[in-house]
Amino acid sequence: MKDNAVNFGAIADCQYCNQKSKGVRKYALSKQKLSKCVDHLNTMDLEFVVHLGDFIDRDFKSFDDVLPIYNKLKSPHHQVLGNHDFDVADKYKKDVPNKMGMPAKYYDFKKHNWRFIILDGNDVSFHAYPKGSEPYKAAEVYYETNKIKSPKWNGAIGTPQISWIESLLKEAQNNDEKVILFCHFPIFPQDPHNLWNAAEVITLLEKYSCVKAYINGHNHKGNYALKKGIHYLTLKGMVDTDESSYATIKLDSQNIAVQGFGREGNRTLPIRK
Repeated sequence: MKDNAVNFGAIADCQYCNQKSKGVRKYALSKQKLSKCVDHLNTMDLEFVVHLGDFIDRDFKSFDDVLPIYNKLKSPHHQVLGNHDFDVADKYKKDVPNKMGMPAKYYDFKKHNWRFIILDGNDVSFHAYPKGSEPYKAAEVYYETNKIKSPKWNGAIGTPQISWIESLLKEAQNNDEKVILFCHFPIFPQDPHNLWNAAEVITLLEKYSCVKAYINGHNHKGNYALKKGIHYLTLKGMVDTDESSYATIKLDSQNIAVQGFGREGNRTLPIRK
């Protein structure tokens, strides 16, 4: 199959709400930053754009302020579920994925010989479900049983989703596809922001040479590491700056080329053979 280049846009942690700034968090300013970002991305020839979670900071009504802006993107655009996207009244939690225009909490899509997998790191969590609900109680058991030290505002990928990921990776490996995974939560390097079951996910990914990168948000400072041929890239949060922060990423047969804007930097990440 011809190894066509893929260009896409990536944004992390817009985290909008109509509230005063708090420290480095410029909550209300995210609306203006997102608008300028969308206008800029619309001048480019992109296959798609992905927002890596925490589209809002809080309040279900916040979606109505920023979704119309994001939906002005000319290219197909995707959402990843973040912890703050569920910082809404309990009665709205079940409606969040649909409100964000997602076909499912986790899903995949292909562009040329690349497969992109959108993960739900809130699968097992304290924030994605109403307090006292069965999934919330299951998170309590999981957290206690596994003696989790990671903060409760993180989450885990559940067993059914792990099985689903593996089935996709097997398929991609057999089809000679390259894979990039998107999640809100990082898994490497070690950090307080990481998924509760980061080690389990890393072990799974390292079984498949088709996996080239794992890209996420959540840690607004950004981060990067390379482990066993897989690039782990944390994009910086848009909310934490007066200017902006986002990137375009070009994939070809040799490199993952990250072009940063605002406080996001540039990187060229060689693809393992």
